[in-house]
Parts: sequence; structure tokens; C-alpha cells
Amino acid sequence: MKKLVGVNERGLRVGEDHQHARLTDHEVELIRQLHEQGMSYKKLADKFGVGKSTIADIVKMRRRGQFAVSWRTVAG
Repeated sequence: MKKLVGVNERGLRVGEDHQHARLTDHEVELIRQLHEQGMSYKKLADKFGVGKSTIADIVKMRRRGQFAVSWRTVAG
């Protein structure tokens, strides 16, 4: 079976299509919104089952800051 995945300008998978992604794109956006509303890194980390440093990296756009610029087909 083939699957369509988002890739960056270098052809590498990004977002929830990345082979090591543990969070969906929706969850990442929700994390950013909840933090803007005042939820702490600790509470977010507990809620989503990841570390506080992962939450901080997501909020500060150091992680999951890329968006797909094109799509490619991979074996799924």
C-alpha cells in the first residue's frame, strides 16, 4: 500500500508524516493554543505524554516548525 506524505524543500518528511512523530499536527497546534491561554509546560507535558523540553521546543517553534511544501508517495 502507498501513502502520501508531506515533505519540506529538501524532500524530508515533516509534521505528523515524519517517521518518528509521536504527536499529530492537530495536537501540536492545540499545545500552542493551550500555552497561549496560560497552561504550563508541565501540565501540557503530562496531558500529551511527552517531556517538558519537547513542549518548550514546540511552543518556541524549535520543533515541528516546518510545513509541507510538497507531497510524495512512500510505501505504507
